[in-house]
Amino acid sequence: MGNITETIKHLIILNVILFVVPQFLNLDLTNILALHFPQNEHFGFWQYLTSTFMHGSFGHILFNMYGLYAFGTPLEQMWGKKKFLFFYFSTGIGASIIYTLVNYYQFNDAFEKLIELGATKMEIMKLMNPTLIYNDEILQTVNALYNTSALGASGAVYGVLVAFGLYFKEAKLAMIFFPIPIAAKYFIPILLLGDLFFGMTRYSVGNIAHFAHIGGALVGFIIAWYWKKNQFKFS
Repeated sequence: MGNITETIKHLIILNVILFVVPQFLNLDLTNILALHFPQNEHFGFWQYLTSTFMHGSFGHILFNMYGLYAFGTPLEQMWGKKKFLFFYFSTGIGASIIYTLVNYYQFNDAFEKLIELGATKMEIMKLMNPTLIYNDEILQTVNALYNTSALGASGAVYGVLVAFGLYFKEAKLAMIFFPIPIAAKYFIPILLLGDLFFGMTRYSVGNIAHFAHIGGALVGFIIAWYWKKNQFKFS
């Protein structure tokens, strides 16, 4: 890690402002800036971007901003400001879109099951009240997908992490709960496999958007791989 670059610094400052200021002013910007399900009344297309600057807790923003600094700094030093910003916004928006597509598929799948059980579309939509709690698993699924908003820079940071791994494969990385340094070329795939596993099962701990992580990583890999492959043609 080197000294923080200007772009990284400004991104961190913007994230911190959007986290701290609303708390001091007692403002809830979730309905406006967090990413909502497309059929939800609070959904807006701008949320694919603005949600990447919102965070739910101090630990959430601390983890993401440290990741942005640690892995983004060498990338910006190598790519430059404009290229890094394009990459960062692309991975953030890409993560949001892929996360939404996965949720949309899961929602429609559960929705169709309710239709098969005899419910009408109007009856189902009346059940989408966020204050209602259901014992039925299918109703829990459609209600949660419809009403849960997503926020955080994690998708973009995962894209940055994957790009870092492509360019610095032998860099040693470790996690708090697994403090043994492992080369990035092994560490990052293991991390992504964990996200894929938790995203596809019910063993996930906490409200973590695993498919946003995977989406950001996928978009980041495609862009970084293309740039790395063609760096001598376009540099």
